[in-house]
Amino acid sequence: MNIEELYTLYLGNPSIQTDTRKLNKGDLFFALKGPSFNGNEFATKALDTGASYVIIDDARYAIDERTILVDDVLKTLQDLAHHHRLQFDIPFIAITGSNGKTTTKELVHAVLSSSYNTYTTEGNLNNHIGVPLTILKIRKDAEMAVIEMGANHQNEIASYCAYAMPTHGLITNVGKAHLEGFGGEEGVRKGKGELFDHLRQHNGTAFIMSDYEYLQDMSKGIPGIYTYGTQDAEVTGNIFQTDPFLGVQFNKGYKGIIQTHLVGSYNLPNVLSAVAIGVYFKVSPQKIRESIEAYLPSNSRSQLMQKGSNKIILDAYNANPSSMKAAIENFARMKSPEKILALGAMAELGKTSVEEHENLIEEIKKYPWKDVILVGGDFQQINHPYHQFPSSSQAGEWMKGKYENAYLLIKGSRSMQMEKVLDYL
Repeated sequence: MNIEELYTLYLGNPSIQTDTRKLNKGDLFFALKGPSFNGNEFATKALDTGASYVIIDDARYAIDERTILVDDVLKTLQDLAHHHRLQFDIPFIAITGSNGKTTTKELVHAVLSSSYNTYTTEGNLNNHIGVPLTILKIRKDAEMAVIEMGANHQNEIASYCAYAMPTHGLITNVGKAHLEGFGGEEGVRKGKGELFDHLRQHNGTAFIMSDYEYLQDMSKGIPGIYTYGTQDAEVTGNIFQTDPFLGVQFNKGYKGIIQTHLVGSYNLPNVLSAVAIGVYFKVSPQKIRESIEAYLPSNSRSQLMQKGSNKIILDAYNANPSSMKAAIENFARMKSPEKILALGAMAELGKTSVEEHENLIEEIKKYPWKDVILVGGDFQQINHPYHQFPSSSQAGEWMKGKYENAYLLIKGSRSMQMEKVLDYL
């Protein structure tokens, strides 16, 4: 079956699943394979559950005319997404970067959807499976699409651009993230820069944080450039307040104050970019402000919460040296006599991992804390004066009942599951 024929089936059954546990009657099931699973083995179950067709790449699991045999299920999913993308002549805005891309995507979506029928990445489905699934959820009534692209090695962003075909793009920043896969900081820059390479080659437009000289350098040669920043940009704004939430005073391109529900000065570029994109696409100033002020962070990303008498910043979705440093600096500036750090180790740092954890401990030592709790990973390879535990659950058990009227920052890489600490507070 060629891609045009499969696309005809897709149009009649536009809901796609890769997990039989989430199947609804009429869905198309793509039998993906991974290191520890083989979706082909679930072909019969998918059909019994109600799938209209199952796409497989192992002939042993063919059942009847409802099983469609292809050479590679993942590539077929991506080819189908590309074919679907070709049906649209609307802005496709791609967002990548080392830190802040999901928050930026959510803010941009909030602003654009106030005025346009906008589709976007759900949660953080930003990988080689999530990107095509996001594209295939876009319906014919779409006026805008916002696609988040994550990557942990070179040529990954380029592969997404090949079928997502972004017309506009934004790199939030380039920091120390996924150093192991990218082969160092220069590799991160090259990998994230693949988005700008695509825009340069296809007459696209890039949104640039003018404060970051490296982004100005990386974007040279792109036909369309629209800038935002704290100065010398088409849209400018500065921090108005940070405790407890970020407030931004805009001075150029957009005028007025926006009071967010985001914790941390490190969210300033995310807010600036969303406002700039709103201004660029002619969203009214009132709708821009209302959209951003109504946005509430979720999924363990810079969430401010109260448990008993304690205030907690939960930022436990992910962590790397850049985001850790920014979070610690921001927390140190907050007004509270009782501040506790509960930090999980950072992942995917390769040969620099121990060194980066040592650097982080030196950063922690710069400020006074009531307590510092370090969990797992390479924290356990280093001599330091702080409390140490192998898991978040053990850390939480130790923290249980210890604090009143305190302020806690809970952060760590996803593998550390630092949100489990909340169960004990």
